[in-house]
Amino acid sequence: MPETRKQPLIFYTKELAVFTLKQARACVFAGLFFILLFLSHQLPLGPLPRYDFLFLSALTLQGILVITKIETIDEVKTIFLFHVLGFLLEVFKTHPAIGSWSYPEFGYLKLFGVPLYSGFMYAAVGSYISQSWRIMKLRLVHVPSYKLSAILSLAIYLNFFTHHFLPDVRWILAFLVVLLFGNTLVYFTVSKKEYHLPLVVSFVLIAFFIWIAENISTYLGAWKYPDQLTTWTLVSFHKISSWSLLVIISFILIANLKHVKEKRLMEVR
Repeated sequence: MPETRKQPLIFYTKELAVFTLKQARACVFAGLFFILLFLSHQLPLGPLPRYDFLFLSALTLQGILVITKIETIDEVKTIFLFHVLGFLLEVFKTHPAIGSWSYPEFGYLKLFGVPLYSGFMYAAVGSYISQSWRIMKLRLVHVPSYKLSAILSLAIYLNFFTHHFLPDVRWILAFLVVLLFGNTLVYFTVSKKEYHLPLVVSFVLIAFFIWIAENISTYLGAWKYPDQLTTWTLVSFHKISSWSLLVIISFILIANLKHVKEKRLMEVR
């Protein structure tokens, strides 16, 4: 009897260790980007502006990950889409008339006042989800209509823009997310055993860790919110709701792309 009680504990301890390693593997781009962000504060960059160093380094990092096959070409295509969507949002949010946050430092590689490296921060979220999908062998059960999820994703993205002029409907959108994905489960494999989690819960968990990463990023000067221009302060917990919605967009987009790819493979067969 004593051994049968200990076996599950040993098993789940090993599973937790494997899960942690796989999550670290899925965060490879985001983790290395944090290192670059830290180094940009420590290295003597000479005439090279820090924002430009981050862009060139992130671009080099992306190339290395592809060459070493840590990231696939399909994943890079998906990440590029996140880069574009993120950059468009950055241009709008940093406009003087909006002023949600800013990039006060000088940089040559800026477009509409936004450093080009900023898109990589959104790409890091897409990279994590895409890598996790492959490494953890994700599959969804009780998936709602892909068309409805795509429409909801578009509505969430547009609300990031329109809430500055129209009523903020994020909580209505969050309710619709729960309504649409309330029964959806995400299954993932750690070593051999498969586990599952409500998809909505995974959205919030990922958003929480992104919020922690956001605090580290703003502390290291990746960007600054208006209340951080003179002294760094903790990013508002309110941002977790924004990140949750952004994670939902990312997940839905990747899930739909995976669905399209699988459908094409089935048609070829």
